[in-house]
Amino acid sequence: MRVPDADLFNPQSIMDSDFSPGGASASASVDPDFGFAFDDSNFSDRTLRIEIMPDLPETKSDGGGCCSIADWARNRKRRREDFKKENDFIGQSEEQILNCNLPYMVDGVTYENQDEEAMAMVEESPSDIGLNSNQIGNGSIYNNDSSKNMDCSKVLRVKTIHISSPILAAKSPFFYKLFSNGMKESEQRHVTLRIHASEETALLDLLSFMYSNTLSTTTPTALLDVLMAADKFEVASCMRYCSRLLRNLPMTCESALLYLDLPSSVLMADAVQPLTDAAKQFLAVRYKDITKFQEEVLNLPLTGIEAVFSSDDLQVASEDAVYDFVLKWARTHYPKLEERRGIFATRLSRVIRFPYMTCRKLKKVLTCIDFDPELASKVVLEALFFKSEMPHRQRALAAEEANATYRRFVERTYKYRPVKVVEFELPRQQCVVYLDLKREECTHLFPAGRVYSQAFHLGGQGFFLSAHCNMDQQSSFHCFGLFLGMQERGSVTFAVDYEFAARSKPTEDYVSKYKGNYTFTGGKAVGYRNLFGIPWTAFMSDDSIYFINGILHLRAELTIRQ
Repeated sequence: MRVPDADLFNPQSIMDSDFSPGGASASASVDPDFGFAFDDSNFSDRTLRIEIMPDLPETKSDGGGCCSIADWARNRKRRREDFKKENDFIGQSEEQILNCNLPYMVDGVTYENQDEEAMAMVEESPSDIGLNSNQIGNGSIYNNDSSKNMDCSKVLRVKTIHISSPILAAKSPFFYKLFSNGMKESEQRHVTLRIHASEETALLDLLSFMYSNTLSTTTPTALLDVLMAADKFEVASCMRYCSRLLRNLPMTCESALLYLDLPSSVLMADAVQPLTDAAKQFLAVRYKDITKFQEEVLNLPLTGIEAVFSSDDLQVASEDAVYDFVLKWARTHYPKLEERRGIFATRLSRVIRFPYMTCRKLKKVLTCIDFDPELASKVVLEALFFKSEMPHRQRALAAEEANATYRRFVERTYKYRPVKVVEFELPRQQCVVYLDLKREECTHLFPAGRVYSQAFHLGGQGFFLSAHCNMDQQSSFHCFGLFLGMQERGSVTFAVDYEFAARSKPTEDYVSKYKGNYTFTGGKAVGYRNLFGIPWTAFMSDDSIYFINGILHLRAELTIRQ
């Protein structure tokens, strides 16, 4: 099937017309099956010579020898670390090393897949095929002794495959550039690639996929190896194919964390995004209630912590609890203060939704040594400005972040509902507390539920509000009740005057519902079983005067009695 108006040798049109076989668009796929032509001299214009070199001693069990995804992860991680050490002497960054741990040798020309470009680094005669080069900036450093940890003159074996340059070029910008760069190697009929032994199976599977659009392998470890090879050779269709197959396999914590810890070049690929999104979702759902898995979550790596605490559905008492947990995790995994400050500045501060923390906890952020003072001031000021906004403006800010990775203005489903508190010292110690409840939250209270607010303080004592669905005093119908409680238990007594109010239509002003005074003792609460004096059905009706744009606005004023 021909792609209308598509330039076969234009990488952009190639990528735009590249659909994953077997997916939702399979019936309309434009990728023909050339499996019959793979390694067939009758349908080939070149030969590909694959030189297989020894793996590093520590990685001989890598690749196909792994019996589990955990083995694959350990070997890959060790291998990346070994190559990092190998290249430290030329000052390369880890990301560059991950992308080019072994340059692919093409007829004496070293190609490295760096910055999404397959570039010819040095042109040499075929006799110098063992020469290794590494790019730094705009220049090259040539290591005539080859790799420090690999004897490039020792070739374990050689495989020769017949290839069709149009087919490979249509699937891979790497091969497209190789066959069309105008240099002498683009005219040669023989192309040589040099790879590690652990990459042999994956490369052969990848080449077969470029012809047939399918893979025979289905194991997670083999698919991950092919995915890595597809990333190096820029075969986006194969990356999508592997990503989809991996996504359809049963997810575990181990595999989810592995998918999130793939090299950065793989993670940044659009083709792998659905897989990483699925991994994040799996972890977020599994650890939704962190109170049940505290020790397990505390042992998660950074990518796991980001996935869990970026979720809107996290079941947690309050954002203060999120802050405390993340701080504990950081102190456990980053004992050095400088490293801890760095990880908060670059990663961890994004998963804490400071605007929903209490003012008392925000004050502690300002003096917390784990935060750089400039960062602490920034997040606290941002939180305070958000708290000062009108509710409709807060909802607008949250909506703007609906599709963002880190949603600092989006409210989670907290066990204790956030409140706004205005405190006064003079002429009397007083506080005004604002509690907003969504209609859906009120609906879930029926028939005997309750929801608690975050704690707030007056005169050094902690208080909270609780909204209830309960029976009226005659037990004849359900109704909405509001109560004020004091946190401290024991022999503490505290006398306050209080007033409950709610906004109501048509004026939408706060209207006082009840006033009273009460001398609290530890753990006691006071309030009204039927705040509005109407049955629950009338309170929740579509024409209820107490819900304004789907929100119930409550206010409590507390004053210390003289």
